[in-house]
Amino acid sequence: MSLTIRLARIGRKNQPAYKLVVSNTRDKRNGKYLDILGYFNPFDPEKKFSYDKERFEKWKKNGALVTEAVTKLIENKYQYIEYSPKKTKGEEETKKAEIETEIVGNVAEEEKSEGKEEKPEEEKEEIKEEKTEEESK
Repeated sequence: MSLTIRLARIGRKNQPAYKLVVSNTRDKRNGKYLDILGYFNPFDPEKKFSYDKERFEKWKKNGALVTEAVTKLIENKYQYIEYSPKKTKGEEETKKAEIETEIVGNVAEEEKSEGKEEKPEEEKEEIKEEKTEEESK
């Protein structure tokens, strides 16, 4: 039986809070748990994170696996990233537009520096596609 120390989500919609729990690895995120070790509330600056160090070490010595998020929380390196799909879609579109303008500008500068005539529109589009493929890799 493999055990995991992880965060179980509690709280209401758009206001998550988390319990630090010990549970079977195969159980659901918010399913059965064996022990509650602490809590994490990203929206409460005074009582943001607290856990019982003795019980944490006991479970860890007994072979419980610790998730990345819990490890970062304990080391104070965890940064809560608020999910907002509306913002990310807009940012992705602006990034794509910026990349395209940079590519077109780079192609024009290369042509001027080489002293060649401008390439036909089809060749410019092919170059754009190749560079975006390279950047996405």
